[in-house]
Amino acid sequence: MKYLLYLFCVAACGLPLAHAQSSCSSDGEPTPVALMERFINADCEACWSDPATRKVQAGQVAIDWIVPSARGDDAPLSAAASRDALARLLVLRRAVPAQALTVVSPVASASEGTATLPLRVAHGLAFNDYIGASIEMKPAPPIPASSGPWTSWLVLVETIPAGKEGTPVARNLARNALQSLWDGNSSISTSEQHRFFESRPMHIPSGSDPTRLRVLGWVQDAQGHVLTAAQSRCKPDA
Repeated sequence: MKYLLYLFCVAACGLPLAHAQSSCSSDGEPTPVALMERFINADCEACWSDPATRKVQAGQVAIDWIVPSARGDDAPLSAAASRDALARLLVLRRAVPAQALTVVSPVASASEGTATLPLRVAHGLAFNDYIGASIEMKPAPPIPASSGPWTSWLVLVETIPAGKEGTPVARNLARNALQSLWDGNSSISTSEQHRFFESRPMHIPSGSDPTRLRVLGWVQDAQGHVLTAAQSRCKPDA
């Protein structure tokens, strides 16, 4: 048990393992200018392979949510459905789509040319159906009363290239998600710098391909505006 917890800590916090083959974080990656969230009802198998599926534009990052259907396990896409999709729709104040729905949210710090909030996401190696992942903002600015509290989202996605598994576009299929409330009172002081930080072992659902997993993260204010975002890339160790 101690060894398992050690591995989770190593994976989530980005510490090196002797046998690690890559470093997976958002370090050096540009801040996305917008989040494109594509929701597909688990009943709509044709929506997954629809050639008219909206593609990402330059600087955008896509997240693909499969929304649970009233048919439960009988829905054709039920194996990839996630209740996190329902939680996300609730935040966006959108109803469950009968077929498909696309929502694009600009990332304020990138699209408006304002100072980028220093968001970092990272993940480690898959181990026993879990993967350690983290999201961090350091230094973290004071949260204005008018926009707080802030909420961070950390989403474990499986990247599926266009032409694979029946999809005409590249997808980041949401496999798991973590929400955290950042109200400014739980910040950790380190060398007089405040930071917001969450790290967790995230369960990898059955059917996922661990070699295609990575994490996307963003922070939004109480009104739902996306303030900053980040996505991990796996790079060979130096």
